[in-house]
Amino acid sequence: MYNEIQTTVGWRLDNSRKNEVYNKMDDQYIANYVFSKEIKKALKDLGYETLTKVQEEVIPLVLAQKDIIVRSQTGSGKTAAFAIPVCEKLEIEQKNPQVLVLTPTRELAVQLKQDISNIGRFRGVRCAAVFGRQSMEIQRRELRQRVHVIVGTPGRALDHIERKNMNLGEVQYLIIDEADKMLDMGFIEQVKAIINVLPTNRLTMLFSATMPDKIQEICQQYMNKPIKIEVDSETSSLENIRQVYYEVEEDEKFNLITKIIYTERPDSCILFCNTRDKVETVFKKMQHKGYSCGTLHGGMEQRDRLSAIHDFKRGEFQFLIATDVAARGIHIDDISLVVNYDMPLDNESYVHRIGRTGRAGKVGVAITLATKNEYRILHEIEEYVHYKIPKKETPTVEEVAEGELIFNRRDGIEPVLKIDKNEKLNRQITRIRINAGKKTKMRPGDILGAITAIPGIRGDDIGIIDVQDTCSYVEILGDKGDLVMEALWATRIKGKIHKIKEVGFSNK
Repeated sequence: MYNEIQTTVGWRLDNSRKNEVYNKMDDQYIANYVFSKEIKKALKDLGYETLTKVQEEVIPLVLAQKDIIVRSQTGSGKTAAFAIPVCEKLEIEQKNPQVLVLTPTRELAVQLKQDISNIGRFRGVRCAAVFGRQSMEIQRRELRQRVHVIVGTPGRALDHIERKNMNLGEVQYLIIDEADKMLDMGFIEQVKAIINVLPTNRLTMLFSATMPDKIQEICQQYMNKPIKIEVDSETSSLENIRQVYYEVEEDEKFNLITKIIYTERPDSCILFCNTRDKVETVFKKMQHKGYSCGTLHGGMEQRDRLSAIHDFKRGEFQFLIATDVAARGIHIDDISLVVNYDMPLDNESYVHRIGRTGRAGKVGVAITLATKNEYRILHEIEEYVHYKIPKKETPTVEEVAEGELIFNRRDGIEPVLKIDKNEKLNRQITRIRINAGKKTKMRPGDILGAITAIPGIRGDDIGIIDVQDTCSYVEILGDKGDLVMEALWATRIKGKIHKIKEVGFSNK
């Protein structure tokens, strides 16, 4: 329906579309809507060439200020579906938050913050994430800055609201992400409590893989004539994934894994286990065999979890042994193999797990290790995905020996680390630290005025300005970083010359 984003001048609905709701919309909302050059540049740099189905459906409705209920699986592109139009419509000069996104897990909160920040980067959109197991004080200080979008888990978001750390009186958009997951985790009452303190004249979007009765009740109670969108289940896109299973006894699983590694020789692989203890056990065995690997589970410190995800995305290790926390928290386009070391606990977990591979049009492999006692579970999964998963025989000694030689030759080659989308954007931005902050009464306007007074620098060359207690950070876009750095050494801000230095971005 839509052509490439970087060449389009706006969003226009196909005239053949039969949905009467679209036909009733005012043309001014949906015809020839032009995105700002900053949003189009970010989309181009992030590699958005075509829209997914959910993006085609959602974007025009958000631009038309319609409440929506979207049933779609993870990996359908729903983050960009709401982030693109929301980042476009934000009032950048407004201090208080305009968008609140609720999501069930810490990993998803971090992921969403990064995705939204990337899309809105060149407009100067600031996004904060609030979640548990991170200092309340650190989050409170960030929320005191100008923040356009807050992404949070329900418990921590409600905690900040009760402590009056968040002013939500100007929220225009509420996005409830992975609603069914929040229901499963017992967060729905917290979600309701948060909704009750938000302005009633907001736009509300709800995304969920399934629509249980309690989720539908929330929609009826808190949404204004919502439009329902159903996107084909992720099971329909599993055609890019070669699914097989091996029959194996529990105590023989690790021996089989080594054979699979040598015969499949994946560039990157996630092994899913059901418990953190099993993750640690498998990790130690993998380490002992000399494999390059890392772990991810709920028992890890948040900093370590984020570090593991970042390093795995970068290709700093080959095998990630994880619990289901990674099934919804990792979005990487080139994972070549997923192994269900333990049988998934439910059908949806199977789909979420194997959906980590075969992404972005690439072909992936999903292998399940099943004991004889787990055949009933396997058959239930087959019925759910409408596919008879073929059984594969254990690799022969000859196949393993041949594969091991190839694997070992490759293992001696230093891996080429990947650059993620965020790092690519950061390379176009110079981040400068100024040795003055709130304690010396420094304000964003003081920094903006001083930098725009530099010959050749305009306001749209400047990104996010972050004034902290004892220092300030400013982002200079494009190729103007060196010019600003040189000039600032002799530029007075609030009547003084301040120490400055270029600093990098934190990706972990």
